[in-house]
Amino acid sequence: MDTIFIVFFLSGLFFLTFFIILILRLRPKDGNPHLITLTQAQDRLERSLQEELRGTRSELAHNLTKIMELEASQLAALRQEIARFGQGNDQKMEQLRETVDRKLRDLQTDNAARLEQIRKTVDDKLHETLEKRLGESFKLVGDRLEQVQAGLGEMRALAAGVGDLKRVLVNVKNRGTWGEVQLISIIQDLLAPHQYELNAAMQPGSQERVEVAIRLPGSAGSAGSAGSAGTAGSAGEGIKDRPVLLPIDAKFPKEDYERLVSARENGDSLASEEAGKLLERRLKISAKDIYEKYIHPPYTTDFGILFLPSEGLFAEILSRPGLAESLQREFRVVIAGPTTLAAMINSLQMGFRTLAVEQRTTEVWRTLSLVKTEFEKFGALLDKTRKKLQEAADTVDLADKKSRTIQGKLKKAEQLQEPERVTQALPGLPDFGSAD
Repeated sequence: MDTIFIVFFLSGLFFLTFFIILILRLRPKDGNPHLITLTQAQDRLERSLQEELRGTRSELAHNLTKIMELEASQLAALRQEIARFGQGNDQKMEQLRETVDRKLRDLQTDNAARLEQIRKTVDDKLHETLEKRLGESFKLVGDRLEQVQAGLGEMRALAAGVGDLKRVLVNVKNRGTWGEVQLISIIQDLLAPHQYELNAAMQPGSQERVEVAIRLPGSAGSAGSAGSAGTAGSAGEGIKDRPVLLPIDAKFPKEDYERLVSARENGDSLASEEAGKLLERRLKISAKDIYEKYIHPPYTTDFGILFLPSEGLFAEILSRPGLAESLQREFRVVIAGPTTLAAMINSLQMGFRTLAVEQRTTEVWRTLSLVKTEFEKFGALLDKTRKKLQEAADTVDLADKKSRTIQGKLKKAEQLQEPERVTQALPGLPDFGSAD
C-alpha cells in the first residue's frame, strides 16, 4: 500500500515541476511587479518543493530499502520453500518414477505374455483356418475341375452325338438308323426286356431281321386278341409255348417330306401334289417290304407296324384320304407315330396284365384245389386223433377206477394195523415185532 502511495505522490510532483518550468520559460522579460512577486513565490515554492522532494527521496529510499529487505527475506523464504517443495517433488517424482517404472515393467511383462499367448492363439487359429480354407479351396478346385472335366466329357459326347446325328441325317440308311434309335428308345421306356426282341428273326431259318419285335402270348387265341388290340384283325395259328412276334420297322422318307413341305411354303401346288404322290409311293414300297419280309403267321402276328419318327410326317400321312386304310388293307401294315406307338404299346401292356391276371387266377384255383384235398386229409387225421384221444380218455377213466379201488384196500389194511400200533405205544410191554 505504501509503495502505491509513493508512486502516485512522485507522479504528481513530477507533473507539478513540469508545469512550473513551463511557466518560467513562458514569462516575459520586463519588470512587472506582479510577475516579480509571482516569481519570488515560485522560487519559494520551488525551494519548498525541492526540500520536500529531498525529504521524500530520503523517505522513499528508506522505504525502498525496507521494501527491498522485506522482499529479499520473503524471496529467501520463498526460495527455501521452493527448495523444500522441489526436494519433496523430487522425492515424490522419484517414487512416482520408480512406481511408474515398476508398473510399466509389470505391464510390459504382462503384455508380452498376453501378446505371446495371443500370437500363439492367432497362429494356431490362422494355421487351422488356413489349412481348413486351403483344404476347402483345394477340394472346391478339385470338384470344379472334376465338373469341368465332366462338362468337357459331356461336351465331347454332345459333339460326338451331334456329329452322329449329322451323319445319321446324311443318307437314307443312316436316317433309318435314326428312326430305329428313336423306336428302340420308346420300346425300352415302356416294355420290360423280356417283352421285346431287337433284330429278331421272324421265322426259323430266315435271314430277314426286323428292328424291333414285341413278344405276344404264344397261343392263337391270345395272338388274335393282341392283333385285334392293334386294329389289324386276328393273328394266324400260334404255336404252343412259343411267343408270337409283332414286327415293328422304322422308316423315315426325309427328302420326300421336306420336298412336300418346301413346295407348300412356296405356294407351288403342282410341286406339292407331285411330292405328295412320291411320298405315298415311298410309304407303299416300305409297307410292302414289311409285309413280305416280316409278316409270317403263325410265327408272327398277321399285321405289322410301320413307325414314323416324326409327328409332322405321321400327321401328313393321316391327312391323306384313304392312305392309312389302303396300307392296312393291302399290306396288313399299321402306321404309327411316336405318340401313337406309345398308346398302342400301353394297350398291349393292358393285355399283358389281363393275361397275367388270368394265369394267376388259374394258379390260385389250382392251389385252392390242392388246399381242399389236403384239408380233407387233415379232417380224416383229426377224426383218427379224436378216436385215439377218446380211447386214451377211457383208459384214464379205467385207471382212475383202479386207483380208487387200490386206495380203498389200502385204507382197510391201515385199519387192521391200528391195534398193533397201540400195543407198541404202551410201556413195559414186549416188542413182538422185533423178533423178525
